[in-house]
Amino acid sequence: MSGLHYDFCTLFDRNYLFKGLALHESLQRHVQDFTLWVLCMDDVAYEVLAKMRLPEMELISLAQFEDDELLRAKATRTQVEYCWTCTPSLPLYVLDHSPGIEAVTYLDADLFFFGDPAGAYAEMDEGSVGIVGHRFAAAHAHQTQDAGIYNVSFMIFKNDEHARECLEWWRARCNEWCYQRVEDGKFGDQKYLDDWPARFARVVVLQEVGIGVAPWNLGSDRFRRRGGRVLVDGRSLIYYHFHSFSIMSGGDQFRLAVYPVGRREARLLYKPYVASVRRAMTEVRRAVPGYAYGVSSERLEPRSVRLRADVHRAVRSVPVLRRLRRL
Repeated sequence: MSGLHYDFCTLFDRNYLFKGLALHESLQRHVQDFTLWVLCMDDVAYEVLAKMRLPEMELISLAQFEDDELLRAKATRTQVEYCWTCTPSLPLYVLDHSPGIEAVTYLDADLFFFGDPAGAYAEMDEGSVGIVGHRFAAAHAHQTQDAGIYNVSFMIFKNDEHARECLEWWRARCNEWCYQRVEDGKFGDQKYLDDWPARFARVVVLQEVGIGVAPWNLGSDRFRRRGGRVLVDGRSLIYYHFHSFSIMSGGDQFRLAVYPVGRREARLLYKPYVASVRRAMTEVRRAVPGYAYGVSSERLEPRSVRLRADVHRAVRSVPVLRRLRRL
């Protein structure tokens, strides 16, 4: 890939708006030339972003995006399930509506970039589809059975017949079945990826250490700061997946994750993310006074993993997972 211009796509609704804006800010900081295509999963998100008119962002409304197949699926899905259902359709939409595009990269809205992603793209070479493993820490390895081998958070699709074949197959499967439960070896949109390296040609399982970093593979000994950069296992951290991060107590507290988070991770990873989310909250409320979506009024218990906005202090604990969640 030339690396001259990146096309990213993501989707979120009004409740994920602050996280989506933090993702956008991180891309502005670390990627020189890009477009972020945003599928707005409700009218509120679309109207707010249209009012903000952010650079490097192209908005897609549901009215533009939805077709008969998606609308039929929508009638049987929750909001979360419908977002997952739309995931494979979004890269296809971008490829079809951006003439001459070289590749599109799907991003979950709760990613946050700490560095240039060029290293991940360098691995593609003759590949057409790039996927990333969960890389579970030993304590969480058992989750592979339900959550799958690969994580739907960072996926590269080149504009060629191989990637399109993969996307069309995935879209058809998700339109048929995409639910927040484990059933017959399926879970949401994610378990479908398990056999892609064998099912499709030119699928690359990306090995770059700086991608795919998430709460389920944390370890304080993995992270260092050097020369203004955050390193993971000695290499530049490209992005971190802020899975299960929640804005609590009206924005005064933040639940970091449903996994244990140590003080070093809180300082190096979560502190800058909280600062970005808080900037997003300020900007949105400047554009739309009183905007309160995506913020819980619940206050955290003393033993919860938290990060207070005023002192940026992390408290470590091991929460109990009460139900299966998408990783």
